[in-house]
Amino acid sequence: MSTLSRQLGLPRLTRFTGRFRRLLTATEFPLRAPSTPRGVAPLAKPSRVGADYDTDWARSTTAQVARAALVEGPMRLAVAGLAAPERTGMDRLIDVDGPLIFAANHHSHLDTPLLLTSIPEPWRHRTVVAAAADYFFGNRVTAALSALTIGAVPMERTKVGRKSADRAAELLEQGWSLLIYPEGGRSPDGWGQEFRGGAAYLSSRTGVPIVPVHLSGTSRILQKGRSLPRPSHTTVTFGRPLRPQSGENASRFAARIEREVAGLADESTSDWYQARLRAHREATPGLTGPTTGRWRRVWALGDRRRGTKPRQRLWPDL
Repeated sequence: MSTLSRQLGLPRLTRFTGRFRRLLTATEFPLRAPSTPRGVAPLAKPSRVGADYDTDWARSTTAQVARAALVEGPMRLAVAGLAAPERTGMDRLIDVDGPLIFAANHHSHLDTPLLLTSIPEPWRHRTVVAAAADYFFGNRVTAALSALTIGAVPMERTKVGRKSADRAAELLEQGWSLLIYPEGGRSPDGWGQEFRGGAAYLSSRTGVPIVPVHLSGTSRILQKGRSLPRPSHTTVTFGRPLRPQSGENASRFAARIEREVAGLADESTSDWYQARLRAHREATPGLTGPTTGRWRRVWALGDRRRGTKPRQRLWPDL
């Protein structure tokens, strides 16, 4: 090194290279993250699953094209074969523009494919699905599959988390529609559950109207706890768009959305005129069923395995 330095007319580099070698050894090159001092709790690593999963990539052009092909191809064929859906009420959306929040009752994992193939254009391929962060985004594999195949975005179902609400509101403001199940989860016994305020809050915050939707028959095909589907018939009924009224908070708005879905359930089991008469008398059967004992709820629901209707018309066939 010294001979080369003299030939090139450069200062001696032996001392410099020795110091540089010692510096690399001291810093453990390539550089590593600093260690945590003793007695200090290490910082928690940022989560990449659950409510923190980033789904932006699933709304890229490539992902949208792949999802549209899945929805219009295999998903539509599977829904037609298993559910034989009858779709009504889509005429109520003819004069509606812009994004919408579709709020539906929830009884089966089949609900989402059924709705994704039933929501009319121009919303069908610009709709994201609010999915339970703890269930669909529990690990990176299921999270990626959910985001790609159904356009799922993580939503905390035990509360209206700020991160989830901000993400959903941002997507609505960007022109995306949202499919959400206000019950927070699938029905455990075939009857509906009380609607929570997440959908109502998002509508009040963004000004996006809510379309109530009632699904009938999906629990006969694939109810909670069953792994193999059983073909049956289903009905999808769309209601008129709703907006929050002056002075109406999220809780009251959520209760009104639930009543509208119950009215659609009544309409699907009778007819529009009779359902409107009962709604005018405030006699619409509720989604949650009787508040008596379990045997009464089962008796009123009827034998769902055979697809029969309830023994009394007082309760709708969900």
